[in-house]
Amino acid sequence: MAGNGLWRTKSIERSIADTDDPDTKLRRNLSTWDLTVFGVAVVIGAGIFTLTARTAGDFSGPSVSVAFVIAAVACALAALCYAEFASTVPVAGSAYTFSYATFGEFVAWIIGWDLILELAVGSAAVAKGWSTYLNTVMGYLFGFDPDRTNATVLDLGPITVDWGALLLVGVIVALLAVGTKLSSRVSMVITGIKVAIVLFVIVLGLFYVKAANYTPFVPPAEPAAAGQSGVEQSLLSFLFGSGGSSFGAFGLLAGASLVFFAFIGFDIVATTAEETKNPQRSVPRGILGSLSIVTVLYVAVSLVVVGMVSYTQLATVNPDGSESKKTLATAFSANGVDWAAQVISIGALAGLTTVVMVLMLGQIRIVFAMARDGLLPRGLASTGGKGIPIRATLVVGGLIAVAATFFEADKLEEMVNVGTLFAFILVSAGVVVLRRTRPDLPRAFKAPWVPVVPVLAILACAWLMLNLTVLTWLRFVVWMALGVVIYFVYSRRHSVLGKDPEGAGAAGSPAQPGESGK
Repeated sequence: MAGNGLWRTKSIERSIADTDDPDTKLRRNLSTWDLTVFGVAVVIGAGIFTLTARTAGDFSGPSVSVAFVIAAVACALAALCYAEFASTVPVAGSAYTFSYATFGEFVAWIIGWDLILELAVGSAAVAKGWSTYLNTVMGYLFGFDPDRTNATVLDLGPITVDWGALLLVGVIVALLAVGTKLSSRVSMVITGIKVAIVLFVIVLGLFYVKAANYTPFVPPAEPAAAGQSGVEQSLLSFLFGSGGSSFGAFGLLAGASLVFFAFIGFDIVATTAEETKNPQRSVPRGILGSLSIVTVLYVAVSLVVVGMVSYTQLATVNPDGSESKKTLATAFSANGVDWAAQVISIGALAGLTTVVMVLMLGQIRIVFAMARDGLLPRGLASTGGKGIPIRATLVVGGLIAVAATFFEADKLEEMVNVGTLFAFILVSAGVVVLRRTRPDLPRAFKAPWVPVVPVLAILACAWLMLNLTVLTWLRFVVWMALGVVIYFVYSRRHSVLGKDPEGAGAAGSPAQPGESGK
C-alpha cells in the first residue's frame, strides 16, 4: 500500500524537506505584519461592503450583527486549529498540506480540489463585485445613473464581456508575478484606505441611528412565498419542513452562514507559511490578529447600518417586485447623505481590490503545492530559481479572468462558504489526529483545550453548512464527484509520493520510517 494506497500520508519531515528543492523553492521574505495585512486585506471587502445590507434585508433583519458573531465564533475556533497546524507544518498549501500529513493522499486531494473551487469562485465573484463598484464610481464621475447603465459590461451579441473584472484580474496577475512582497506593500496601502473608510462609516453612521430601527430585532419568519423555498432555502429548514429561511430563527442562522463569506481569508494566511521568515511565530499571530480586528469592525458596521434604516429598505426585492443590489451606500443615500455614499463606493472599490489579490495568492499557492506533489502537472510548481511560481500564477489568473469576464460568478458566493467550512472541519479534525500520531513534533503554537476546541469547531462549521441552501449542496456534490474522477484518472498515477514512497527522491532528508505509505 506504500506505493499506491489511497491513504498514504506524506510525513511532516518530507513536506518541510521539499521546501528546499531549488526548482520549487519560494522566497522567505514575509513578516508578522505582512501576514496580518494580508489577513485584514482579504477579509475586509465583500462582507462589509456588500453582504451586510443584503443579509439584513433578506434574512436576519437587525439581528445581522448576531449572525456576524456566530460566524466569527466558528471562525475563531477553526483559526486556533489553523494556527497550530501552520506553526507545526510551515509549508505552502494550508489545509491541503495538513490533510496530506494526517488523513492521506485521497483526502488531501479532495480538500485541495475543494480549495480550488473556494478560491477560484471567490476571486471571480469579488472581481464581479469590484466591476459593479467601478461602474458606480464612473457614474459619479461622468454623470450617468449607474442603476440604469452598466458601463463596465459590453454586450457582443450572445456574449457579455465584463471588462471591469478582466482589468482587475489582469493587473493583479502582473503584481503577483513580480512577488508576494510587492503584493504585500500594495495591500498595505489599500488596506489602510479601506479601514479608514470602515471607521468613517461607523462614526458618521452613528449620527443617523434611530432606536426604532432595531425593532423587531429578530423579525418573524416569513412564509415561503415571500422568501426562499425548495432548493433555494437552507438545507436545515428543508430538513425540518420549514417553508423558507427568511427571518425568524432559520433566517438568523441562514444569515450567519451567508456572512461567513465575509470572514473567508484568514485561512489564506496559512498558505503563505513557506514564504514567511519566522512562520512558527508569525503565522499564528497573523491569523488570530487579522481575525480579531475584522470581527470588531464587522459587528460595529452591521449595528450602525441596521440602525440607520429599516431592514425592509435593505431587501434586494423591491415592493414592485423588481430586484436591486443593496450595499452600505444604500443606508447613507436613504438618509440623504449622498456624498458619503460616494466615498463608500470609492472605498469599496479599493477594498475589493486587495480581496481578489489575496484570494488569488492563496489559489496559486494551493495549485503550487498540489503540483509539487504531482497531483497536478509538475510544471505548475516550477519557480525557475526565482522563488515565484510564474506558471501557476498565469494559469490560475487566466482561468479566473475567463470566469469573471464571461460568467455570472457572483451568484455562486455560497459555493465559497461550503468549500471553506469543509476545509475548516478537516483541519480541526487533523489537529486531534496529529496530536495522537505525532506528539513528538515541536509546536510553536498549541490550540488550547484539545480535543474540546477542535470538536466545537467541527460542530460549529457543520451547523453553518446545514444552513446553506440545498442548491449549494447539490453543486458542491457535483464538483466533488468531478474531483474524484480526476484523481483516479490522473493524480493517483502521477503522485510523487506514489512513485517514491520512502522519500528517496525528495529534497533534503528522507521521510521518517513509517510516516509515508500508511
